[in-house]
Amino acid sequence: MNAIVQIPSTADAGRRAAGLQPAISVNRLNKFYGSFHALRDIDFQVAQGEIVVLCGPSGSGKSSLIRCINHLERHDSGSIHVNGMELTRKASDVARVRRQLGMVFQSFNLFPHMTVLDNCTFALRRALRMPAAQAEALAREYLAKVNVANQADKYPAGLSGGQQQRVAIARALCLKPSIMLFDEPTSALDPESVGSVLRIMEELAATGITMVCVTHEMGFARRVAHRCVFMENGAIVEDAHSAEFFRNPRSDRLKGFLAQVL
Repeated sequence: MNAIVQIPSTADAGRRAAGLQPAISVNRLNKFYGSFHALRDIDFQVAQGEIVVLCGPSGSGKSSLIRCINHLERHDSGSIHVNGMELTRKASDVARVRRQLGMVFQSFNLFPHMTVLDNCTFALRRALRMPAAQAEALAREYLAKVNVANQADKYPAGLSGGQQQRVAIARALCLKPSIMLFDEPTSALDPESVGSVLRIMEELAATGITMVCVTHEMGFARRVAHRCVFMENGAIVEDAHSAEFFRNPRSDRLKGFLAQVL
């Protein structure tokens, strides 16, 4: 396998110079599914306000990495810190870390028996004990930001895939996370819906929030990402500033991958 090629991003360097702790810090992370070694000694950092795209072939470990950061999968060794807090297996630590993170999935994961509005207010009322009127006002605000305010009283089954994904983004934003994680958010959508969701993600990136996106949308990565990370066989092969990543890939494997997807 090629050695990891790393080129520090200007955003990362600037934030380190300012003395800010990383938003996400992963050190020598390993994950197994039975005998299958899904993540191999992963070292990975995301600076505050940085937009990072994880890409690579199917089965390369991208989704496993992002799911470990949110403790949807337990890592077997190594460490994960989010805004300086270590993610251990203690329920209290998991809750503290998840409070920092918003997660958007490939399959939307909306509650089918709840309206759009109820999907967005559920965690606010249950987890944060927010009064119903306040939760509803906040949910409507974020539904408007992703252009689905007029769908608030519908059930997910009555929405298109793109609308459902925008609701999922609004639901995550309602909890006001400092970091957003996206796990292939457009892979289940038709081309028109892909465009609408990517526009919302680009608008979100412009607000300065930290984002880590697993995606095959290389046009989005080129336009928006500060840094791109290429993974294969559970390891990081190349990690570079996005302009350098596309203009001057260092590894033969990344060159071959970009030739196929661009």
